[in-house]
Amino acid sequence: MSETRLPVVYVCVTCRRAGEPEAEPRPGALLAAATERAADGTEVEVRRLRCLANCTRGPSAAMRCNGSWTYVFGGLDTVNAGALIEGAKLLAGASDGILPWRGRPEILKRALIARVPPIDFVESDL
Repeated sequence: MSETRLPVVYVCVTCRRAGEPEAEPRPGALLAAATERAADGTEVEVRRLRCLANCTRGPSAAMRCNGSWTYVFGGLDTVNAGALIEGAKLLAGASDGILPWRGRPEILKRALIARVPPIDFVESDL
């Protein structure tokens, strides 16, 4: 895998589930910590951030690689940390920059919020 295809998982540390009271630590921070542990020893980088603007379906995370589509997921929990890392590795290995459906952890099928094209993407068959 070339260095330009290294995967990154972004985890919102301010996320909580809709309707939950303000409490620390936030579920998003717990998800971030679990995802960092799951990524240990892999090529996946985990970055914490403050908001993915998916507040009604938090906790949220996103994944991308250079040249790939970006995927945003919601309704996650700490038990999904390993799935985020597995998905990021799948995305990094996808020659077309699209997260494959086959082999994708089930939670990454159900929790998908959005898929955003790379900045240089042009639809060729319109």
